Amino acid sequence: MTTGLWELVLKGIWTTVQLLVLSSLLAAAVSFVVGVARTHRLWIVRFLAGFYTEVFRGTSALVMIFWVFFVLPPAFGWQLVPMWAGTLALGLTYGAYGSEIVRGALGAVDPAQKEGGIALSFTPWQRMRLILLPQAVPEMIPPFSNLLIELLKGTALVSVMGMGDLTFSANLVRLALQQSAEIYTYVLLIYFVIAFLLTRVMRGLEKKLKAGVGKAPERKVTAAEPVGAGVGVGGGA
Repeated sequence: MTTGLWELVLKGIWTTVQLLVLSSLLAAAVSFVVGVARTHRLWIVRFLAGFYTEVFRGTSALVMIFWVFFVLPPAFGWQLVPMWAGTLALGLTYGAYGSEIVRGALGAVDPAQKEGGIALSFTPWQRMRLILLPQAVPEMIPPFSNLLIELLKGTALVSVMGMGDLTFSANLVRLALQQSAEIYTYVLLIYFVIAFLLTRVMRGLEKKLKAGVGKAPERKVTAAEPVGAGVGVGGGA
């Protein structure tokens, strides 16, 4: 490929990365807000959060992009640029999936932990911030990692708006060179590299968050040292 065509592909990669970052931030915010709301003590809050989840989880992300970009402008008299339309559609859609991850992780926390917070007279917000989230967040990382990879692949859908992402740029290069196999092989490799880097980052974050959560570090006992060695009366060494 010529230098100009490579520049077009690089611009597409940058656009895809921008869209991924913005939509993932929106999806993360929606996931935690809606996921926590689904565990709220008031039924109306749980109902509204559940309704949102079912609507956005049950509709196509591609159709949602069409709706946000083509239906909202005439309905409300304003126009979203493709970047923000894609961010809004993808963030709200994948945020609905993420809210179920948050709800499930919060529900998996040992009930005794919640009861302990009540016994200490913690407010619901204090129990959530100090007890539930510190234990639930590490368990959210693996499914959130998968969801982030799905979101990366979902960014290709914005090409239907004529947005110059990686997929759209690659299609322009294909039309210019008439070489489908070579161009789309490059695209597959680029998506794979980005996904691999994201996986490594999320795995490192998971290890960091899980370090020492819920248990004390184990002490290895050597063959020459009995199990009770080193502990005297009164705790003296």
